[in-house]
Amino acid sequence: MSDMVGDVGTPTKDIMSTNDEDLKKLEDDFKNLQDQTQDLINERAHMESEIRSLKKRANRLDDEVRSLKSPPLIVGHLEDILDQERGIVRSSNGTVFQVALNQRLTPNVLKPGVRVALNQDTLAVIEVLHDAWDPMVSGAEMVERPDIDYDSVAGLEEQKQYVREAIELPLNSPELFEKVGVEPPKGILLVGPPGCGKTLLAKAVANHTEATFIRMVGSELAQKYIGEGGRMVRELFSLAKEKAPSIIFLDEIDAIGAKRLDGSTSGDREVQRTLMQLLAELDGFDVLENVKIIAATNRPDILDEALLRPGRFDRVIEIPIPDEVGRKAIFKLNIDKMSTKKIQLKQVVDKTNGFSGAEIKATCVEAGMIAIREGRGYITQSDFMDSIKRINLKKIKGGLKDSPDTIYS
Repeated sequence: MSDMVGDVGTPTKDIMSTNDEDLKKLEDDFKNLQDQTQDLINERAHMESEIRSLKKRANRLDDEVRSLKSPPLIVGHLEDILDQERGIVRSSNGTVFQVALNQRLTPNVLKPGVRVALNQDTLAVIEVLHDAWDPMVSGAEMVERPDIDYDSVAGLEEQKQYVREAIELPLNSPELFEKVGVEPPKGILLVGPPGCGKTLLAKAVANHTEATFIRMVGSELAQKYIGEGGRMVRELFSLAKEKAPSIIFLDEIDAIGAKRLDGSTSGDREVQRTLMQLLAELDGFDVLENVKIIAATNRPDILDEALLRPGRFDRVIEIPIPDEVGRKAIFKLNIDKMSTKKIQLKQVVDKTNGFSGAEIKATCVEAGMIAIREGRGYITQSDFMDSIKRINLKKIKGGLKDSPDTIYS
């Protein structure tokens, strides 16, 4: 009987053992499936995140494509606001229009005088642009200082002293003028023939002062469209005030400062409007503290008298054709940098009577070219004599003897 019980018990244990193994295997499989499911869930979440990121990028690219395909906007200025829906704008060519205003723009943003972007077809105001200087005005600021110092400007000792007193002294030591009780000079006008050192002297000022130096040529202010020249003048002085202490150098000011005539064309009238704006900035209600103006011209005979009155350009400094002492100083400055042999400087100076500073430098360069052409590494006296003959020949052929420079002689 006991044997029968023993025989029955053994298979039962085997079955239980097999069931335990199967159960454990099923548990392991179930755990693996859970892990795989979690991995798939994580992978799906990652892919969904990538899909959202790609959709955002696709939307941005679509916006860029639409922006590139959209017609360009016109830049103008908001002159006045009539009501919530209408305003008066001046386009870039000076024409005034009544246009619709973008209702999405808040009233505190839309103010008279702000720069706005206009629809090319309807001229409706699309958006308000941030304040920015005209590229020609902002580009006039000299970031790197010229390598020209006062020692590089030879033969103009008296003129250099005048410029330093009128420009550098008020910026560096304003207390001296306050102590005496006088207002410092507002600006100076450099007059003289071409090539005598007007621009060179201005570069030396830029090198010796810590003030912001802004250089603008007069012809750059003579614009085609009505009001553009005056706007550039306003921005020029506004930039100078923001960057103060600063110096504005207006080269060839005769391009906008010529005498006003009655029978003038529309272009002449626009130049005259630019001149009026310049005069207003020079002696307007806003005091030009720590802003000095240097102007240069080789045609003082055609300048408007309003420019020359005291309070605008307080000093008119003539930069003449160099005399014998000046020519000697300029030649010495250039020859010291050159490889020469047995140069009789007095003879060279005597032969260049009437030469400007630029012509003297051209004489030295031409003498060097003659030496190079003949295969020498140094310049001789004969090279200078030949060079002087060539420069004189160029002056005669170029008609320089009959140029406006005769007004200085």
